[in-house]
Amino acid sequence: MTDTLVRSLKAGLIGSGIQASLTPAMHMAEGAAQGLRYEYELIDLNALGATEDDLPRLIADAERRGLAGLNITHPCKQAIISFLDELAPDARRLGAVNTVVLKGGRRYGHNTDWWGFAEGFRRGLPDADLGSAVQLGAGGAGVATAYAALSLGLRRLTVFDREPERAQSLAEMLSPIFPEADVLPGTDLAAAMQDASGLIHATPTGMTKYPGLPLDAKLLDHRHWVAEIVYFPLETALLKEARRRGCRTLDGGGMAVFQAVGAFRLFTGLEPDAARMLTHFKALTG
Repeated sequence: MTDTLVRSLKAGLIGSGIQASLTPAMHMAEGAAQGLRYEYELIDLNALGATEDDLPRLIADAERRGLAGLNITHPCKQAIISFLDELAPDARRLGAVNTVVLKGGRRYGHNTDWWGFAEGFRRGLPDADLGSAVQLGAGGAGVATAYAALSLGLRRLTVFDREPERAQSLAEMLSPIFPEADVLPGTDLAAAMQDASGLIHATPTGMTKYPGLPLDAKLLDHRHWVAEIVYFPLETALLKEARRRGCRTLDGGGMAVFQAVGAFRLFTGLEPDAARMLTHFKALTG
């Protein structure tokens, strides 16, 4: 993509209840730093009185208005796939899309969530024991975090979800992709935490509108590392409790920033400055 083509660019985010999202600010600040006239809009299903059924109309409208791409968040990461022309290999494996590039009348689906979590984990918990971990949540975000952790070399992952069939489905999907690892649905959280070296939290619990802890605090031990995906607030009840018990922790900021790094690269064809985006994110959340 040439400099002329990207000098002016528009993108957007489709999801429910996204008014507090920091994604627009991150994209536009990095765009400005690279000399782009970058507009990034929120397409909030709640504000529009829309649902997943309106995705075809919303994507067509974005194309008509010349948007270069769309980020996709809850509850549309799986539903969007039906309306795309091509999927990147990782998006196809995961069955979830968080980034859509609109180019030449075609729609290309990608998943930068998993890479975002992996990059944040590599930087924030570089010496973490990857022998065994428990993951809470098997939805769209959980698919990405599980794939990321296994890509980093995690040898055993036990997945729990309020809907046990989702944990079962995730284990069945990932096991053939990572045959050298054990991926299984969990049945006894206390026993799994006793055996685990780490915890990945991939549910909305801890967000401002879903306060609280996602598990009994007594299950946390100082030997555990704890990786969070929630970033609003950045300091969740889970992280506070984990640190109080001596755990090494990773907040959800890394995943938020690095998925945006990946999406910016796809939308613009330019290489984002990840350190600059991290600094901006910290300023926004500080």
